[in-house]
Order: sequence, then C-alpha cells, then structure tokens
Amino acid sequence: MNNVGTNAPNRAKVINTLAIVGFIALIGSSIWLAFYSTRYVPNVVGRLGSAAVYLGAVFASESGPSLSVISTPESPTTISFGEAGPAVSTNSNTETTKPTNKTITPTTGERTNSTYQIGGATTTTLSGLPDLIVNISSIGYLASTTADSFVATSTIQSNNRPAVKFTIKNVGINSSGKWRFSAYIPTQSSYLYYSPFQQSLSPGDSIDYTLGFDQAIPGSDKIISVTANFDHAVTESSTNNNIASAQLTILGS
Repeated sequence: MNNVGTNAPNRAKVINTLAIVGFIALIGSSIWLAFYSTRYVPNVVGRLGSAAVYLGAVFASESGPSLSVISTPESPTTISFGEAGPAVSTNSNTETTKPTNKTITPTTGERTNSTYQIGGATTTTLSGLPDLIVNISSIGYLASTTADSFVATSTIQSNNRPAVKFTIKNVGINSSGKWRFSAYIPTQSSYLYYSPFQQSLSPGDSIDYTLGFDQAIPGSDKIISVTANFDHAVTESSTNNNIASAQLTILGS
C-alpha cells in the first residue's frame, strides 16, 4: 500500500515535467516558425507573384510628302556680251569702231534653305473601318531593365528577361480611336499582361513595341502571343489578323 502511495506522486511529477517540457518546446517551435516566416516566406511569395513587365514603344506615322528646295549660289562666273554693231560718225571719214568685250562678275549671295509642302495641308473625311494587325519581328531578351537593351536570340537563360519585338499597325481605312492589347508571357504564374489604352492610329500608322518580363519559366517551345484589341473596344473590318505568336526556349531549372 505504501508503494502505491509513493508511486502516485512520482507519476504526477513526471506528467507535470513532461507538460512543462512540451509547453517550452511548443513556445520554441512557435518562435522558430515566426522567424522562418519572416525571413523566407516573402521571398517565396515574391517569386510566385506577378512578373514585372518592361515595355517600350515607338510611334510611326505616314505623313504627306514634302519637297526640300536648297538654293545655292554658284561660284562667280564671267558673262561676255556679243559684238556691238558699227558706230555711225558725223565725220565724212567714216570710222568703224571696234567692239569691246565687257566682263561682269556677279556678287555671291547668301545661301538659303527652304522646305515646301507639296499640295499644302488637306482635310480628308475618313469612312469605313479600321483594321489592326499584329506582326512579331523578333524574340530575345533584355540585357537591362530598359527596352532599348534588346538582344535577339531564340534561346534564353532563365535568369535573363525574355522579350519580344512586335508591331501593331492600322491597315484599315479609318482611324482606330483608343485601343488596347494583351500579351501572354510564359512566367511561373502564366501571366497575361493587359496594356493601358494606346493612342489612336490613323490609316497606315503603326507602333513598334518591345516587351520584356522576368520570372520566366524554363522549357522549350514556350509561347509568347500578342493580341490587339483583345476586348473588342474597336469595331474592325477584320479580327482574323489581331493575334501573333512566337516560340522560344528558356534554359535553366
């Protein structure tokens, strides 16, 4: 009976000790988890977030022809007049006066440059519909965060910024008004980029774009596609030419 009475307090002490140890371990693990989350989780979330997109654009317009007229004085020239007719004298002894050559040297004037517009400015009333067409001219990567650092290649390291050069042109017969485009880019989160509204394009006008991005997902035959007027905000004569795509290989793991 005494042994039983003695063992009961011992078991209680063991249980209490284990409870305290467990509580301390729980507190310690909680502190470690909080530290880990603060130190590492933001980096993971950052890698899984939206890709950064770098975009450059150059507008080109079909302007009317102009004529450049440059007026340049020639070097001084000598102008010789022809022989004069015989002179008549009141003297009975008629004399024939020999003709003389006179030399005139013109003075050099100032050089003037002028540009004249052929036909002058005209106002044309447009009718019909616009037609936006997309053409991808090259794929590669950006050597820096600026669009003018583009390097053309079809094989890209994953730590680089893949990029695509493309042109959107209005081949229709009316101005487009404001419009947008979208671009599907192969990032870790399968990102779809939507552009802000772009300026209106008159017939024949175009914009050359360079679009780069980071967080590329490695693999072969990765698709980049561009779609003009993806939201159909502009009524076009044809939408069959609104999309273009290209493939590239992204090396890495």
